Amino acid sequence: MQQYLSGTSENTSQDHPGFSRREVLIGGAVVGTGLSIAPLSWAASRESAKGAGGSVSGARVTNTRKLGSLEVSELGVGCMSISANYGAPASKEQGIKVIRSAHEQGVTFFDTAEVYGPYTNEALVGEALSPFRNAVVIASKFGFDMDAGGALNSRPEHIRKVLEGSLKRLRTDRIDLYYQHRVDPNVPIEDVAGTVQDLVKEGKVLHFGLSEASASTLRRAHAVYPVAAVQTEYSVMERSVEHNGVLDTCEQLGIGFVCWGPLGMGYLPGTLTGSSRFDANTDLRSGFERFTPENLAANEPIIALLRQFALEKHATPAQIALAWLLAQKPWIVPIPGTRKLDHLQDNLASVNVKLTSAELLEMDAALAKLTVHGGRMSPMHRRAVDVTQ
Repeated sequence: MQQYLSGTSENTSQDHPGFSRREVLIGGAVVGTGLSIAPLSWAASRESAKGAGGSVSGARVTNTRKLGSLEVSELGVGCMSISANYGAPASKEQGIKVIRSAHEQGVTFFDTAEVYGPYTNEALVGEALSPFRNAVVIASKFGFDMDAGGALNSRPEHIRKVLEGSLKRLRTDRIDLYYQHRVDPNVPIEDVAGTVQDLVKEGKVLHFGLSEASASTLRRAHAVYPVAAVQTEYSVMERSVEHNGVLDTCEQLGIGFVCWGPLGMGYLPGTLTGSSRFDANTDLRSGFERFTPENLAANEPIIALLRQFALEKHATPAQIALAWLLAQKPWIVPIPGTRKLDHLQDNLASVNVKLTSAELLEMDAALAKLTVHGGRMSPMHRRAVDVTQ
């Protein structure tokens, strides 16, 4: 089977991960943090938030943020997991219900891609959003060639071809934010930016974005045509963009940043354990190093830290993880994905969780003492990420 990777994340044929397994000891103190791995379940934390008058329910997203000049809700929805890569697809009815419920609660920013499914997620998003198309911002992506086994392809003629398919599936005459899904080393980024610029002039695209691009690629593209947003994995578990120049470049150039995988691809809510298993045919996490039984267990101190803050803030671990991202920069927009209404409610309520400067410092100091076990992608997926400097 062939799988295609996201941005919400978010996938070509699966390789063997090729990592060494680690032996880990679980159940003792978390060294250097003062935390213990308590047997507190996500459900218990969630009930605590409810009972303490926390923000688990009744959330509405009311604030907006700017991705370049594009205004979106401060929290978006990544739609990929409804249709692909996180187990068998949800029903169309369930997917539409989740997407429309998000909009009813103030979300205006929805993320999809041609490659999700492939094709089926765009069709779902198009149908779900069609009754209120002019009230929302749709982001989609190009850059893979499904006719060539999912190979990278950002040639100008290919971009134009796949755009027409995306417009049809999305039931729209324009895509608000059109990302290059992965940088194609065979096509100069200047040619890609120039092609999107032409599509903007034609009214078929409104804003240009890049996904998983390096700082240098971002600068080169932006010099040809303004980049509105960069989409890359970012969470309390994955912070590479803080150190590789991407966030700094975004701030310098006035580019927004969209976080795919803001909940660690489903790990940070605290529902997964070392005994969790993933279907190799339907779940991309089955080949990701962080989702081996050993690494799932070894990373539990991160969940323990989130639970501690969740109890103090009458929130849930997922809400703390999202609130932490929202507190980083005013031009950062997380796009958590889910196919479940209760998880959607939990995610949206994160906008009501405010971490103080002191709490952020405390949290960062504790995170700095923890080790994240396992790479964020499989070796094959990492090869598709632009790492030029």
